[in-house]
Amino acid sequence: MSWLEIVVLGLVQGLTEFLPISSSAHLRIVSGVFFGNDPGAAFTAVTQLGTEAAVLIYFARDIAQLVVGWVRGLRHREERGEPEYRLAWLVIIGTIPISVLGLLLQHQIETVARNLWLIATTMIVFGVLLGIAERLGKQKVDLERVTFAQGIGMGLAQALALIPGVSRSGGTITAGLFLGLTRPAAVRLSFLLAIPAVVASGLFELPDVLTPGGPSGLQMIVATAIAFGVGYAAIAWLLRYIEHHSVYLFVWYRLALGAVLFAALGAGWISAT
Repeated sequence: MSWLEIVVLGLVQGLTEFLPISSSAHLRIVSGVFFGNDPGAAFTAVTQLGTEAAVLIYFARDIAQLVVGWVRGLRHREERGEPEYRLAWLVIIGTIPISVLGLLLQHQIETVARNLWLIATTMIVFGVLLGIAERLGKQKVDLERVTFAQGIGMGLAQALALIPGVSRSGGTITAGLFLGLTRPAAVRLSFLLAIPAVVASGLFELPDVLTPGGPSGLQMIVATAIAFGVGYAAIAWLLRYIEHHSVYLFVWYRLALGAVLFAALGAGWISAT
């Protein structure tokens, strides 16, 4: 991989990881269209360590409160009614589906799931679902009142993001809206749910990305650092945007990109594999 590709893909990862438009799909599309190759699922997983580091820093206070609340709840029964204790368990339980399926379906995720025909389809289908969730969701439940059933539902939706084009944040936000969460609550819980699964995935895939013919260790450090800086800015922007706007901007973007991708594949301008 050239240094230009490393820089571009680091920027793409940082810009798209937290928006409900699928970072893995964008990495696959940008690399395939402009550089003629597929960076691979391992590259995506490792650069996500940079964006998840941005989440850890941005939400450091929230995460510390969850950890403290969880430990207190384990030690003192009277603390188990606190929202931090319940939310911590929601994050733990909600990451189980994507962790288990990620291990079971690793080969398919790294091969057939990266076909651009599939990505074009998931971009459009899950864009439509996101729009329906925005339109029909009651948006009454804030983060402190999320139930275990709602958290598990969002965790199951997060597992769908193993398919490029679905979008981890898109899947969880869509599920959250369908389940009655407010947009800010769905987005914040989406960030928190991602931390254990994405960090574990990046560390698990690290040996696979540093192979002969792949990016060097220095290139991966640079790509991950770029993803961190851009991702931090993207988190701040999304949280401000979602307070006062619907998610329709992302819906129309997904539909447009999926349609363009279908047209390019149908015309033979790009290869699906």
